Amino acid sequence: MGRVINIKEAQKRAEGLKVVDKNAVKTTAYNDINLKAWREYGHIKTDTLWEFPSRDREHGHSNEYHGNYIPQIAQQLYERFTKENDIVLDLFFGSGTSGIEAINMHRRCIGVELKDELAEEVSKKFTPKQLVTDVNIICADSTSSVAVDKVQARLDIMGRKKAQFLILHPPYDDIIHFSNKKEDLSNCATTEEFYEQFEKVAKNGYDLLEKDRFAALIIGDKYANSQHIPLGFECMSRMNKLGFITKAIIIKDVQGNERAKGKTANLWRYRALAGGFYIFKHEYIMVFKKV
Repeated sequence: MGRVINIKEAQKRAEGLKVVDKNAVKTTAYNDINLKAWREYGHIKTDTLWEFPSRDREHGHSNEYHGNYIPQIAQQLYERFTKENDIVLDLFFGSGTSGIEAINMHRRCIGVELKDELAEEVSKKFTPKQLVTDVNIICADSTSSVAVDKVQARLDIMGRKKAQFLILHPPYDDIIHFSNKKEDLSNCATTEEFYEQFEKVAKNGYDLLEKDRFAALIIGDKYANSQHIPLGFECMSRMNKLGFITKAIIIKDVQGNERAKGKTANLWRYRALAGGFYIFKHEYIMVFKKV
């Protein structure tokens, strides 16, 4: 026996109107993935080892800014943890990868960037209309209450009380110095100071993120003073202390994105053999949920 058709549905069919089968789509509260058709999403990664042969340089992306994360990370995270028109908050906006991919995937983005000259340059990647409706770039110190107030004001204008996804891609301590500003986390005098400043940024992100939504930390470790410094796990611990729960620790292969080749690579191999350490070939993508 076929399923029973109710009176309203029968009337719609009689009038030639389209009848929507409510059972045809099943999504979560935080993405648009149709779980009824889950086999169609083979491009979405669900394991904890991510390998990309090269950086995506199309659809508005480029690699002129050393230290930005690759667009494929945003693509994966946005599809898993956001819906169309959701707002992504990036508190280390940099060269704008988060905003570019938000446009590409019909999301919106608020980015906070410390360097005013970089914020001005990155804004050129977007149209005037996009800068009004879809991407807001704020020049501020992400550890400050001023940044929080500015983000909250933008959220109000965009019709949301909180952001729906948070991205944190901080400097990896002092490995690369991004500016001469004392507020820049890459200029912290000690690694402990780096952790403390990162925690302030993460706290602001936590407060600005909607409950039961997700955050991602993109970070690598460093080697200093003849020892491995686990930046990623300490930053994860700081986020847990704030109230985030850890949902996943993803290992991303960075070999396809390396700049050092030839003689430089050989030099690091020699140093590794001489110093008893191993050369980093990965970074972390840590996924959290605000509960």
